[in-house]
Amino acid sequence: MAAKKLKTAKKSKTNVNYEKATVLFDLAQEMQADSAGMSLDDIAEKLKVSRRTAERMRDAIVKYFPDATIANPGERVKRWKIPQSPYNLNSLISFTPEELSVFKTAAELLKINGLDEKADIMDKVRNKLINLFKPRQKAKMESDIEGLINAEGLVLRPGPQIHIDGNILGTLREAINSFHYVKMKYQSKLNGKVRSYTVIPCGFLYGQRDHYLVARYDDKGKAYNFSLQYIKEVEILPATFDSKQFDLHKYAKQAFGAFHEGKMYEVEWLFSAKAATEAKNFIFHPTQKLIENEDGTLTVKFKASGRLEMDWFLYTWGDDVKVIKPTDWYTASKIVDTEK
Repeated sequence: MAAKKLKTAKKSKTNVNYEKATVLFDLAQEMQADSAGMSLDDIAEKLKVSRRTAERMRDAIVKYFPDATIANPGERVKRWKIPQSPYNLNSLISFTPEELSVFKTAAELLKINGLDEKADIMDKVRNKLINLFKPRQKAKMESDIEGLINAEGLVLRPGPQIHIDGNILGTLREAINSFHYVKMKYQSKLNGKVRSYTVIPCGFLYGQRDHYLVARYDDKGKAYNFSLQYIKEVEILPATFDSKQFDLHKYAKQAFGAFHEGKMYEVEWLFSAKAATEAKNFIFHPTQKLIENEDGTLTVKFKASGRLEMDWFLYTWGDDVKVIKPTDWYTASKIVDTEK
């Protein structure tokens, strides 16, 4: 009996050591892939470990990869990287069928959401990775991937899907990347009239019900959301803009969902005890504060724009949620679409 326990303990210790080696290998790949390198805080956050553990892992990387260097010498917060080299990690990197099948799944999900152009890019990346294999490996890999995809059985989302013109999306992306104004013809949702707008294209926001081009009329002006499916024509203009004048990530965090209506609201929702467990699993907004009440209910507080998006979302919870703030909240049955 004692011998059996000892054998089990040794096996368990081997598994632990193997897992540690796998984590270090994954970390080394991260440090080679990121040209800016990784700080101790980056390592701790990425791997969910303490700073002391992050230091030990950094030391192990430096030990086994002697050409690991400090990416930003002279700066207070140091970042370590492993230079690109065929003698480092590239020859050891491989892909599993599970990893490559994710590309196909992701492409299908992108198509479901009307992002055909991005789905095509995802398929191209997947094909490039598969073509790195030797012919015999490639044939087996493709067979294994197909089996995994069929077994997974991707669930399609029923109902209407958004159609976006890929050529228009590509032209907008080119303008964004080259910092050029665009002139576009846009059809109003309300009356169907087509108007011309000259705008600065700042980026895209992908929502549940619609996808948007975020644009401004000038460098310091207010941002507006234009529904991508209602943009009929786009022309890139010679005039350029300053890309540093607008923070798309900051703008996105101001709203619930993708649509912005300009006004910010102090939001407070009260979920019933029955729905509290499920509600705790949601990140409703990056600034949210969750309060577990003594009676088992859950209070959610945050500040954001986008009452229309919130109302559609709340409608799915039925009587299990009560809006405390704003006090003049309207219901989904009274929605009037005020989007551009």
